[in-house]
Amino acid sequence: MVVPRHVLGRGFLAPSDRLTIASVGVGGKGGDDINHFAKSGKADIAYLCDVDDRRAENTVKAFPKAKYYKDWREMFEKESKNFDAVSVSTPDHMHAVIAMAAMQRGKHVYVQKPMTHDIWEARKLTEAAKKYKVVTQMGNQGSSGDGVRQLREWYDAGVIGDVDKVYIFTNRPIWPQGIPWPSEKPPVPKGLDWDLWLGTAPQVDYVDKLIPASWRGWADYGTGALGDLGCHLMEAPFSVLGIKYALDCQASVTSVFTDWSKRGYFPKSFPPSSHATLTFPKGTKTKGPVTMHWMDGGIKPERPEELGPDEVFGDGNSGILFVGTKGKMMASEYAANPRLLPLSRNQEVKVKQTYARVPGSADGHYAQWVEGAIAGYGNKELSSPFELAGPLTEAILMANLAIRAADTPKPRANGRGMDYPGSNMKLLWDHENMRVTNLDEVNQFVKREYRQGWSMGGV
Repeated sequence: MVVPRHVLGRGFLAPSDRLTIASVGVGGKGGDDINHFAKSGKADIAYLCDVDDRRAENTVKAFPKAKYYKDWREMFEKESKNFDAVSVSTPDHMHAVIAMAAMQRGKHVYVQKPMTHDIWEARKLTEAAKKYKVVTQMGNQGSSGDGVRQLREWYDAGVIGDVDKVYIFTNRPIWPQGIPWPSEKPPVPKGLDWDLWLGTAPQVDYVDKLIPASWRGWADYGTGALGDLGCHLMEAPFSVLGIKYALDCQASVTSVFTDWSKRGYFPKSFPPSSHATLTFPKGTKTKGPVTMHWMDGGIKPERPEELGPDEVFGDGNSGILFVGTKGKMMASEYAANPRLLPLSRNQEVKVKQTYARVPGSADGHYAQWVEGAIAGYGNKELSSPFELAGPLTEAILMANLAIRAADTPKPRANGRGMDYPGSNMKLLWDHENMRVTNLDEVNQFVKREYRQGWSMGGV
């Protein structure tokens, strides 16, 4: 029997229904997300919203029946009774306020990675998904890939023993970092609502090159290399080892010198490269604590001795290395192309498939959410619901806390120069209260102050 939607109540769909989606941020990656939802064959793209008409143009043309809005708040106010779910693909600093507003209206949400800009936001969205009983998914497609499931099967079978160390590396950022804020003040391009683009961020004049992607390197909007690729690379260790919330973190960063013995201080910009080390308590699948190393800006760990001198480490640009008591395994970005080390083991070791594959692998991540939303809250397993994506995002953002601490100067007591106390400390994390206990200056980044007029739904 087909049950009418209104009988099921807010946020619930009859099993025979299709999913009607409103998308916020529809250029670039947002447009790609929308195309994937449409290709599922079970979604209707009904509403499009973007602050930049230039970026939205191609998607608007591709979905001519969809109604277009500039301000997502207006779209929610006028149309929320007409859609079931929301896709959010904006710069990081706007993820939380949009997703929270959607969930408070009973809408299922798909949010691009990282889930949020701040740790506090990640915690609140995780709680809200459970409170409002909506189907959620973060846009880290690798969590739906075959690669991470193969890694889990090898590990569960004891092929590499117990893991206590993981190394992750990437060549990101591929945009400028460790630079001063631009001094030029060009006119705002036609079609862009700059005030709406800023949203929760501080009021500043328009500058070139933030849009479409260089905002990632600026701390008011993005979350650096960790925010860009952390979710694609750290998800596998979380999934394989059953780790969750970190205990502590420390970091070292590249020093940028602007003159002889004069270190530059660019608080708005992330450093060009960094190395952060997170400690996790015993995971559900480990015998003890786990140490995770994150390296960006082209920094790589020492090549494993089991890897031949001419064999590619990871995929050359990015990689994940699990170090176990009986062996090692590695993978590329998205946990793709998993391999045991030495590579000859891949021909010798065979284990039973124990984890169901997502149809379409990583590309099936989108359809999985669409089908999950149609099925309703709690009725279908998803690869990256907020209950999993939230802790992962918090760990990524905690590493950013250590990076920012290491790059923040403090005047010396004698008035001669600056020290960088955070660069010589391990930040101790109070998970329950969401604060660093031994360097209070860095807690300002756990929960930033929104610009006047913006809030996260009264939370």
